[in-house]
Amino acid sequence: MQANLEAIGNIERRLTISLPAEDIDSEISTRLRKLAQTMKMHGFRPGKVPLKVVAQQYGSQVRQEVLADKLQKIFGEAVRDNNLRVAGYPKFEARPAGAEGVNHLEYSATFEIYPEVKLGDLAGVTIERPALAVADAEVDRTIEVLRKQRATYHTIERAAQKDDLVTIDFHGEIDGQAFQGGDGKGVRIVLGSGRMLPEFENAVLGVLPNETRSFDLSYPADYHGKDVAGKTARFSVTVNTVDEPRLPPLDAEFAKSLGITDGDLDKMRSEVRTNVEREVEARIRSRLKDQVFQALLDRSSLDVPQSLVELEMRNLAQAAQRDLEARGVKAKDMPLPADILRSQAERRVRLGLILGEVVRAHSLQVKPEQVRAAVEHHAKSFEQPQEVVKWYYSSPERLQEFESAAIERNVVDWAVSVARIETKVTALEELMGKANA
Repeated sequence: MQANLEAIGNIERRLTISLPAEDIDSEISTRLRKLAQTMKMHGFRPGKVPLKVVAQQYGSQVRQEVLADKLQKIFGEAVRDNNLRVAGYPKFEARPAGAEGVNHLEYSATFEIYPEVKLGDLAGVTIERPALAVADAEVDRTIEVLRKQRATYHTIERAAQKDDLVTIDFHGEIDGQAFQGGDGKGVRIVLGSGRMLPEFENAVLGVLPNETRSFDLSYPADYHGKDVAGKTARFSVTVNTVDEPRLPPLDAEFAKSLGITDGDLDKMRSEVRTNVEREVEARIRSRLKDQVFQALLDRSSLDVPQSLVELEMRNLAQAAQRDLEARGVKAKDMPLPADILRSQAERRVRLGLILGEVVRAHSLQVKPEQVRAAVEHHAKSFEQPQEVVKWYYSSPERLQEFESAAIERNVVDWAVSVARIETKVTALEELMGKANA
């Protein structure tokens, strides 16, 4: 039994294994005899099935099991002896018989190892930190957003305005030809919500009920629909109805709808302020994290194991399929572009390896008290925080999300301590995006 390890690339390795055929045949015979002792087959007493019959029925299966066991054992020993960190799974393949001929079986195990990660210096990186103190104006603005979310709509006879709910029929053509997604009947949209392209929604502004308007619309070059990206379509839109939004009054009933059981408006404002502050903190952390991670990606170098990329692609595809199915869309009707999946997977693998090296190099391992603080912070948004904390700690698997978040926080805090930080006063709507626009 021989094994020879060779490097075939920076992180690719190949282990060539030679197995004496006599040893394999002997092990197969041993296992078949043991199987025959307990095997039950119609026409024979238990344990009395002829070895030849057992071999005919199970010989191929047993042979595969023996070979798999031998190869895995030798592979494991070679990995331990050479202190290798294997990335992904090895690929075993049979090889043509060598000089020993039929006396030996030749196999190869091709695999990748974890790469050396060369971290870039973040001392010269500038990171922008948003700054926002939540004042009464931000609380008022958030309450208005909450009122809009609870608006009721009433049909009126006037031209469509921003925030109105309109029901429309539309037909679009490119170069005189209809195209997929260019037709709609009874489509309901709130103007200004961003459900359609801004140019489309703006074209509907000022249109009266039962009025038709035609206009040209140019699709952006990076539009998600590749068939229309960068092209100009001619649309005809008929407004069927215009519904005006009516916001709920700022009273005890409104406060109760937000979970304030006694309807106290001061309690409601205090609760809204706390939630806004919590969200502002989260958004600022997210902005910092995005910049830190991108800086690490830009300035670090490594060879990415493609075996890990393939595994991550499968994980992303499965997650996307579950999401589609949860929305009632059949996965086969929405094929996932392999190039996008590969790009996302490679970025995630690359970033994961870099973060792991940052944690190791700068001793940023997570402490139990960090995880506990994160769980308790998360639990504050529930009615019974302590019960939530107990639930998470009742199963270690439930803490993985908080452990990962704590690692990311440690990395971001470290990066912020070494990079140049520029503070930028930021408006609430800019920090929150469309959710508060």
